[in-house]
Amino acid sequence: QLVESGGGLVQTGDSLRLSCAASVQRFSTYGMGWFRQTPGNHTELVAAISWSGGGTYYTDSVKGRFSISRDNAKNTTYLQMDSLTPEDTAVYYCAADRFTAAQAMGVSCCDYWGQGTQVTVSS
Repeated sequence: QLVESGGGLVQTGDSLRLSCAASVQRFSTYGMGWFRQTPGNHTELVAAISWSGGGTYYTDSVKGRFSISRDNAKNTTYLQMDSLTPEDTAVYYCAADRFTAAQAMGVSCCDYWGQGTQVTVSS
């Protein structure tokens, strides 16, 4: 239902844009989130956008560097990642939760999850 793309191997300071294509009905009714799982198996919510598109959430470590957006006409959510550091190395997962606001998303949610895309940042 959710397919991520855009991951890869980059150097410190580089940028990547992740995409999440959703094959769900009424995509606009889903809050969308990007989670990441580090090599140490720590999972955290990186960014989220409300189903209404009116609110966003970012974990502190990515504020000012990452930006989440959605295109409801294309059933797609994006995560623009700038100024990447080795600490951003993780598997990034896209998730969708019906009628959920950005602030309410958490690791125990969601209706749908993607398969993940690897992001590796070398120093």
